[in-house]
Amino acid sequence: MRLAFVHDHLNQYGGAEKVLSVMREIYPEAPVYTLSYSPEKIPEALRPARVIVSKLGLRPWSIIPFKFLLPFMPAATEEYDLSQFDVVISNCSAFAKGVVVAPKTVHICYCHTPTRYLWSDRKSYLEEQKLPKVLKVILGWYLHWLRIWDFQAADRVDFFVANSETVRQRINRYYKKDSVVIFPPVEIGALLVVDQSERDFFLAGGRLVPYKRIDLAIMACNRVGAKLKIFGTGPAYADLKKLAGPTVEFLGRISESEKFRLFAQAKAYLHPQEEDFGMTAVEAMAAGTPVLAYGVGGASETVMPGITGELFSTQTNEEWATGLVRFDPSKYSPIACKAQADKFSTKNFKEAIIKIVTEKFTDKQNRLVEAGRLVG
Repeated sequence: MRLAFVHDHLNQYGGAEKVLSVMREIYPEAPVYTLSYSPEKIPEALRPARVIVSKLGLRPWSIIPFKFLLPFMPAATEEYDLSQFDVVISNCSAFAKGVVVAPKTVHICYCHTPTRYLWSDRKSYLEEQKLPKVLKVILGWYLHWLRIWDFQAADRVDFFVANSETVRQRINRYYKKDSVVIFPPVEIGALLVVDQSERDFFLAGGRLVPYKRIDLAIMACNRVGAKLKIFGTGPAYADLKKLAGPTVEFLGRISESEKFRLFAQAKAYLHPQEEDFGMTAVEAMAAGTPVLAYGVGGASETVMPGITGELFSTQTNEEWATGLVRFDPSKYSPIACKAQADKFSTKNFKEAIIKIVTEKFTDKQNRLVEAGRLVG
């Protein structure tokens, strides 16, 4: 069975890239097709052995800021030559599902979400753009066209896999497609036992972008004087730094081992955003740490209120500040937190992916054989 991966962009290391790296452990010989590639931004041990980059990721296109190449990305995705493969897995939250494959090929899309700025977040995306009004109108027209392309691209997929029940519902709503849920893989290590008296800070972090709502975690901690440590980097870093009070510490980019240690030492992990799944919340529970989360999206499927953390109903400073004051870490068992995280282990993910790929490849082969008989 010849298999290839298609990934939107390999120019950061986040949740989607973690999923790709684990899938590559299952199929290590499979090449990765992507619109752009920045190997220096991917941990060396996780860089794919063979990467095929689209024309947009090569000179002279590569010297242009990538956001200005948005109109050309659908065509660039469709240009990949995947004719020699039996199975193509698109690891996608934007363009990768739009690949064109041969009739004999099974296309499985592992969908992190229907493209946010085209569907669920389309209005807020336009409002956030710092553009003159006329250009916003033009961008809105273009996004309307791109939404049509995206819907048609979804129709090329043979089988959708959603990364959460939340995303499964979005796939059905926006693409009118059925899917199954396979939760993303979380590395579950040994439980690091930390004395409760040493847990004196809250933790937040990841890619520092506006929708993560790290600003809400900062404002709540400022308000009640709680210690907060924030890991990660991103475009919102400067604004968040200005917002932070004296009890807030920025750690920058950290290693996976350092992140796990911080999870284990924190009183709780703060997850104030709406995520499609929310891998860091599960990573925190894997370290035995409860999670305080906005109770929508993936967190509503992973955090067990009263057992592995608490779910807040709003994204307001008042509710979060009150929640921090009332929070008692002694109520939550590290063993219970880890047991919940075990459900999302890498082992379970790999087994589910292998099962899906094997089933769909076998089904396709059987249909091709049957079609050949009918023609014969």
